[in-house]
Amino acid sequence: MSIPLRVLLIEDSEDDAALLVRTLRSGGYELTCERVETAAAMRAALDQRPWDLVISDYSMPQFSGPAALQLLQEAGIDLPFIVVSGTIGEETAVSAMKAGAHDFLMKGNLARLIPAVARELREASERRERRRAEAAHRAVEARFAGVLDAAAEAIIAVDEAQRIVLFNTSAERIFGYTAAEALGQPLDMLVPPHLVEAHHRHIRAFAAVPERSRGISERHGELVGRRKDGTEFPIDASIAKLYQAGQMIFTIFLQDISARKQLEAQFLQSQKMEAVGRLAGGIAHDFNNLLTAITGYAELLLGDLDQSDPRRCDVAEIQKAADRAAMLTRQLLAFSRKQILEPQVLDLNTVVASMDKLLQRLIGEDIDLVTILDPALGHVKADPGQFEQVIMNLAVNARDAMPQGGKLTVEMANADLDVQYTRQHLAVPSGSYVMLAVSDTGCGMDAETQSHLFEPFFTTKEAGKGTGLGLSTVYGIITQSGGTIWVYSELGQGTTFKIYLPRVEAEVDRVDLYSPVADTPTESATILLVEDESMVRTLVRRILDQHGYTVLEAPRGGDAIAIAAQHDGPIHVLLTDVVMPEMSGHVLAEQLAALRPGIQVIYISGYTDGAIVRHGVLAADAIFLQKPFTPNDLVRKVYQVLDARPREVNNHL
Repeated sequence: MSIPLRVLLIEDSEDDAALLVRTLRSGGYELTCERVETAAAMRAALDQRPWDLVISDYSMPQFSGPAALQLLQEAGIDLPFIVVSGTIGEETAVSAMKAGAHDFLMKGNLARLIPAVARELREASERRERRRAEAAHRAVEARFAGVLDAAAEAIIAVDEAQRIVLFNTSAERIFGYTAAEALGQPLDMLVPPHLVEAHHRHIRAFAAVPERSRGISERHGELVGRRKDGTEFPIDASIAKLYQAGQMIFTIFLQDISARKQLEAQFLQSQKMEAVGRLAGGIAHDFNNLLTAITGYAELLLGDLDQSDPRRCDVAEIQKAADRAAMLTRQLLAFSRKQILEPQVLDLNTVVASMDKLLQRLIGEDIDLVTILDPALGHVKADPGQFEQVIMNLAVNARDAMPQGGKLTVEMANADLDVQYTRQHLAVPSGSYVMLAVSDTGCGMDAETQSHLFEPFFTTKEAGKGTGLGLSTVYGIITQSGGTIWVYSELGQGTTFKIYLPRVEAEVDRVDLYSPVADTPTESATILLVEDESMVRTLVRRILDQHGYTVLEAPRGGDAIAIAAQHDGPIHVLLTDVVMPEMSGHVLAEQLAALRPGIQVIYISGYTDGAIVRHGVLAADAIFLQKPFTPNDLVRKVYQVLDARPREVNNHL
């Protein structure tokens, strides 16, 4: 197929002109050609039509190649200009090239003409494309300069060849390139290499979509960008196409959505954790009832067996297994943020300092323990026992990450979390916090491990080396205390856990030391036992009977009211489950208070705090016993209630 070519020949020899024409046609060009030999004729030809190429003899009687080149330059016309001659030497040819000629050929060697023409036409096309891109950039930039300066999102415009013609300030910030570095470059530089081909397909498909009104089309989508440093990041893109001066221009509006994606991942993780928490809380009630029966009957059996009886060892193992099961339940409830806490105003300096020796024994002598206290540290409100468990769990994890020894640092400091921090961390309100950081110099963790770190039963340890509940317990305790925890780790660089608890202005609570009480009643007492789970009710009655109490039992609230109405004599204590069919323990207690003034109430439950709160039990003066409990726990609680009551209770009917 012939290639159309418009050639202006500046030549005084018809024979030489004919030779040039034959050479070009033999090279596959379909010529539109005009020969001139004066300046006036050249001007007229330039005004008459556009040209693709000028070929000029160097020396003519009335004109010359240098004069023709100067005329073309003064007219502001950028065309490939090739000088041909049969007489001039190399020095003259160099002068012509320096003046602006694009190539120089000897008439005796026209074999070079075809490749020279092809090269100059290609380079001329590239120059036109660059000028067109520059012109398009200037036009778009001039039109939207105010918008570009104010835009928070990156705005990038590319031509049909997908070369960048506009790159605003936000694009510089997001991608790391300056506008000078980006303009004229292919859009591929902003796309990860493995996505370039797919990107080209999408752009081609988009270019083929018919335009809407006013010549504009749009497409929205989530893409992946590449910064100057090679890092990849998610972007939200809107692409529009329009025509300017007959050329299609693509304008791309981009937003870096890394922070949003991080928040979405945090939200999905929190939903997953919440679902597991609901499951843990749901099974806790039935499981705690079973454990109460197992623990209670095992302890009763031990009391009946002689010290020399070999079966005592078997029963003791049953107790140990039940205790381990109860611990697992408590850990699950801690993870699910549904355990019963006894928060107090604490100074974490005191809590951590009191654990120093314990922690050193826990981590071993090959690990250097460094504790950094803050004299100006604010106060927090948390359960002291649970918070000690948090520190010990983190210390054990750090120890396991440093099998060859290392350094464990426990540091406290006040922290003020601003809005920018809270935007990047889901469900963390801005404000004043106390920060506790636990850092090790161990093996560190990869991103995949970190994404599952607080899930229950997730562990990187060997089988039998851990339950996978340590960090999930930490997570539950901290979040239930109104705080948050974040992990920062790199493989081979160590790990830091940062805990943030809200700062409170109250004074530190005084912690009363535990003092034992007698385990037998000082006088006879009548207890109304209300429990819908028969195996627990039978066990509790047996325990109370053994300690000399008079027990009235009922499976439900309605039955308990009927018994209280019929019983001839005082009822000193109501021992009731919280959640029961037909009537809750709290409603039962209110009705019996009117029927039996002065009756004391002990609530028991295997449910979690959410269910207990809904049933109105967690008031400041409520007396509560969490299942599973041992016979000693039960008797001690009953004695404490009886010991604190007024001595005369005359509520019999």
